[in-house]
This record gives sequence, C-alpha cells and structure tokens, in this order.
Amino acid sequence: MRHWLVKSEPHEFSIDDLARVGREPWSGVRNYQARNFMRDGMQVGDPVLFYHSSCTPAGVVGIAEVATVAYPDPTQFNPESDYYDPASSPTQPRWLVVDVAFVRKLGRMITLDEIKAQAAALGDLALLRRGNRLSVLPLTAEQYQTILALE
Repeated sequence: MRHWLVKSEPHEFSIDDLARVGREPWSGVRNYQARNFMRDGMQVGDPVLFYHSSCTPAGVVGIAEVATVAYPDPTQFNPESDYYDPASSPTQPRWLVVDVAFVRKLGRMITLDEIKAQAAALGDLALLRRGNRLSVLPLTAEQYQTILALE
C-alpha cells in the first residue's frame, strides 16, 4: 500500500464536492510525472490526503482513497474540454485518471504552515519542495501519519 496527496483548487473541486458525489475521476492532470504516479503507483485502496491549493490558507482538508486503477482520461478526447489534447487518441491515450472516493473530512484544515513546521519530521516531502506544483504526490506511510496526527 502506498500513500498519496492530491491537490485541488477548492473553487474547482473541493472536499465538499467529493463528499457530495462520493467518487470522482481525478481528471485534467497534464503533467507526465503526476500521470506516471497514477499509472504506475496508485492502487485501489491506497489512502489519499485531499489538499486545497491556490487558496488562503492552503492545506489538507480530508481523506479519500484510490477507487480504481488508472484508465484513459476522457477529457483529453473532448474538444470542448479545457483538458482536450489533440495529440491523444482513444487508441493511444496520453493522459490517465484514477477515481478517488470520499472517506471523511478532517475536523479542521491542517495548514501548509503547520506542515512546514514539521519539515524535520517529514523529511523529503514533495509538497515542501520549492517550485513543486504537481497535483498528485507520493507520501511515505510515516509522512502520511505525521500529517494526519496534526489534526
């Protein structure tokens, strides 16, 4: 079992949205490294920290889990989608998604500042690397537990 952190802008798709729908394809990822994490690493049942980004404050707001293995992202084939990729085709898809399922909202947001304050305990946490903008990040089991313990 691996552990993950996924980032979403709350005005686009929030933890409340995931709670409402229950399960959602993690679509629109257009970074090869994040795609590879979904394709090569994510397995059904893996725990996921849900992070609200590009907001003030930013932070972890809930827990989800991986609900499917990776499959082609349908938005890449839709010319009306913001995530359309004319270089992709159904026979040679470039982009993938996994479905994530709601587990629970946290009792309170664990802010990025709180996470930064635990940098020594978190080691090489991708979220804290300068310039990291990936929407799908791997965590060690220890990093996952350390962040969740801040709740």
